[in-house]
Amino acid sequence: MEICFFAEDIDMPDFDQDKISDWIIRTIDDRALSTWNISVIFCSDAYLLNINRQYLNHDYYTDVITFDYSENKRVSGDIFISVDMIRFNAEKFARNEKNELFRVIIHGVLHLCGYKDKSPEDKKEMTKQENLALSNLSF
Repeated sequence: MEICFFAEDIDMPDFDQDKISDWIIRTIDDRALSTWNISVIFCSDAYLLNINRQYLNHDYYTDVITFDYSENKRVSGDIFISVDMIRFNAEKFARNEKNELFRVIIHGVLHLCGYKDKSPEDKKEMTKQENLALSNLSF
């Protein structure tokens, strides 16, 4: 079981990686799942746009892309996060930048746990689960 943080073409965001790893594991455990290997990769808008184009055939910017390798209730995957988009969204929604970063991290983790966000109902449930997880993290 391992949670690793990487930075591709940017500097690593400043946060307590052990604390966030523990929080991710608790969030997964709360859903009766187990943590396997999760990589969280921080990158620029351009890097994530390239991934979006190459692997998903989408030609637009986004804040997070999750590749899910989970099986048999063992959560595993790669979560790519655009730090540029985190900054943009934090300003747009008048949120603290670290809070926005943690929201996007847990959003990716929740995708690995099986939550979706395509339909309005799914988006509502995803936001509810994000808020619940964030309430269990003290900033």
